[in-house]
Amino acid sequence: MTYPGPPPVEALKPVHLRVEAGEYVAIVGPSGSGKSTLLNLLGLLDAPTDGTYFLDGHDTSTMKEAKRTKLRADKIGFIFQAFHLMAHRTATENVAMSLVYKGVPRRRRREIAREKLELVGLGHRMDALPTTLSGGERQRVAIARALAAEPSLLLCDEPTGNLDSKTAEAVLATIDELHSQGLTILMITHDHEVAERAQRAVTIRDGQLSEGNNVAE
Repeated sequence: MTYPGPPPVEALKPVHLRVEAGEYVAIVGPSGSGKSTLLNLLGLLDAPTDGTYFLDGHDTSTMKEAKRTKLRADKIGFIFQAFHLMAHRTATENVAMSLVYKGVPRRRRREIAREKLELVGLGHRMDALPTTLSGGERQRVAIARALAAEPSLLLCDEPTGNLDSKTAEAVLATIDELHSQGLTILMITHDHEVAERAQRAVTIRDGQLSEGNNVAE
């Protein structure tokens, strides 16, 4: 992946990465290593400048933006370090909003949102505003939102970066449970302890991927 200059910047070197359905893979690297670029490519937020990327058998590399956007909405859920919740919407409304552009009827959106909040242990906080939730609760709302569209791939970008260790453990346990149910998970992290929860780890440094998580901090 090369960004135009001048001079052009090669943010991600040519790589081969295969993730099987149902796998849990950690991508480990320090700041500036190319993790964000890789996340944007895997999440169909950017198109590669060279090479191909197949998602569930779809060659996304030459797709028009509209088709790539639809595939992203259908197949991918995102969890970020920052929760990105709407402050003046309840937990249920935040989750339901993710289904608006999929054409899901209003009543069904609310039903799905409540189902997913129950799934992540927030059945008692469905009508709460984000400002009244703890950091861990807000991240679980974000997880419920990511799950609302029944994605086949969950992309996690430093999801515990803003949490204390006890809360982070609870969030990671939720992600572990989702994986045990068959969801494919890619975890972007700089934390080796987080990476050790995955089935395998891939290191990224200076835009180059390699198997193993022996990145020096």
